[in-house]
Amino acid sequence: MPAYSPGTGRSGSAATSSYVPETATGSLPVQEAPQAPARPPEQRSHSKAYALMASGTMVSRVLGFVRTAMLAVAIGSTTTVADIFEKANVIPTIIFMLLAGGIFNVVLVPQLIKASKAPDRGADYTSRLITLTVVVMAFFALLLTLLAGPLIAALTKDWTEPMLALGTAFAYWCLPQVFFYGVYAVVGQVLNAHGHFGAYMWAPVVNNLVQLAVIGAYIAFFGAYNGSGGQLDSWTPQQTLLLAGGSTLGIVLQALVLFLPLARSGLAIRPRFGWRGMGLRHVGKIAAWTLASMMVGNIASLLYARLVSTAAAARAALPDGGASVPGEYALNTSQLITVLPHSIFALSLATVLFNDLSRAFADGEREKVAPVLSRGLRGTAIPVVFFSVGFIVLAGPIGRLFSGTSVDGAAAGAAIGQLVVLTALGLPFKSIHFFLIRVFFAEEDTRTPMLIQSAIAGVGLVAAYSMAATVPATQIAVGMALLYGVTNVLSAIIAHVLVVRRYGDYGTAQVADTYIRVGWMALLAGAVGAVVLWLMGGYTNGYAWGSLSSALVTIAAVGTVMLVAYLLLLRAARVSELEEFLGPLTRRIPALRRR
Repeated sequence: MPAYSPGTGRSGSAATSSYVPETATGSLPVQEAPQAPARPPEQRSHSKAYALMASGTMVSRVLGFVRTAMLAVAIGSTTTVADIFEKANVIPTIIFMLLAGGIFNVVLVPQLIKASKAPDRGADYTSRLITLTVVVMAFFALLLTLLAGPLIAALTKDWTEPMLALGTAFAYWCLPQVFFYGVYAVVGQVLNAHGHFGAYMWAPVVNNLVQLAVIGAYIAFFGAYNGSGGQLDSWTPQQTLLLAGGSTLGIVLQALVLFLPLARSGLAIRPRFGWRGMGLRHVGKIAAWTLASMMVGNIASLLYARLVSTAAAARAALPDGGASVPGEYALNTSQLITVLPHSIFALSLATVLFNDLSRAFADGEREKVAPVLSRGLRGTAIPVVFFSVGFIVLAGPIGRLFSGTSVDGAAAGAAIGQLVVLTALGLPFKSIHFFLIRVFFAEEDTRTPMLIQSAIAGVGLVAAYSMAATVPATQIAVGMALLYGVTNVLSAIIAHVLVVRRYGDYGTAQVADTYIRVGWMALLAGAVGAVVLWLMGGYTNGYAWGSLSSALVTIAAVGTVMLVAYLLLLRAARVSELEEFLGPLTRRIPALRRR
């Protein structure tokens, strides 16, 4: 299973208890009916934080989708240049996660929460931490940029000299992103630790707006990709500068914009170079396992991507240009699409609840872990399961939406659609694993996640290299998409067994029952949607495949029918989790609450 979210590289990122505390899912309205008790202020703030984070992620992802669709218009989706640019633009994300991503995102949160209890609210500790981050990440970014050529050569397979040369040119412009990812991560986690959750999730919106402007300018200056040959041969340095330089500009502004809410937080942040006494030795012991885990996972991701890169060379050798051959860009696009519900619901809720889990362990109240974990898992079932089925039903039109406007758009859309189906299969298990693994991190146990990651990486790499030796390069992306889904399932199973063994049962039967009941409702709604899709030519190369606009209309129509059917079925079956999931929405729409 990839240890990073592929879309970020180009868009931007429990013992059983009868008591279930209120969490970010917000099962009770803010303005209660007379008979309902009011929630404590901390619980109401959870709902507010969750809603703010989810909305920021939603807007960012929608803009990311528009950006991805526009990029396919500009350079194609199953083309050599698209795969080359994807390689160079995703490498900084993976390398950042390889170097320090896990430390920033998981290990430092408990440390920052502890520091925030100091008389200065942790200002001194935070100043030293941000200064250290700037120094370390600047060094690595400079070193990696100087090694752009060797990196591209090492992380690709069977590429020709022109492909390597263009990949290196792209990498020179993209690799400085590593520095700004580090700044974005550490400042974002400082804000999270002080309860300012929204800014971290809304900052990528700035990035996406910049990138939309850049791609729009590219299309205006150089035109849209039309499917003709010679794209690589006619590529110019000006195209490289605008496309890759604009991508990095978005990441720069994404990081810098966080300094505005940091200044408003009241923390007296200033450069501090004295790092003695920060407890780095303690953090280092924790971080050692986290860093090892991230190294294992992201090295595996780099190796997976290296195998998938053979599709670009294989496509170039085909007489028809190989528009139906998915490569690295198409594979990452499919994951960017299918990770949406995980990012909006599971990631946002888990980020809020992670602080609760950390405090529970810090205060010695382990009995609070189980209800928080159970609530989080059940709360995400409603949207995640529905989206998984929806992606499978609508895979064709979704692929068409992200395949560009060239004469080969339908063929490229079908190729992307295949990958969407396969990646969607493991989506619920991805979210389950994500929640379960946070329990270990909250207890500052980073060794267990590392062992899980190592086991999954080992199994995945053996399967991937076996696949590469037997599957044609033109189908390697399809095989890898299937492998990602299988490893998501395996990861969730292993994490569940270890969580139960250490902390006791967190209500597994109740969680499983929720997913099964919700799954049946989603399948029935999917069947209804499939009928509508058939009527719109989705299975006969009809209207749904005609253009980007017809694909969008089809997705909207079928998706709406599925959603209505799904909600009615859940309501008829009296699925209690529906009320919890719709809580934040019904509080703002009284008519919906009455219905």
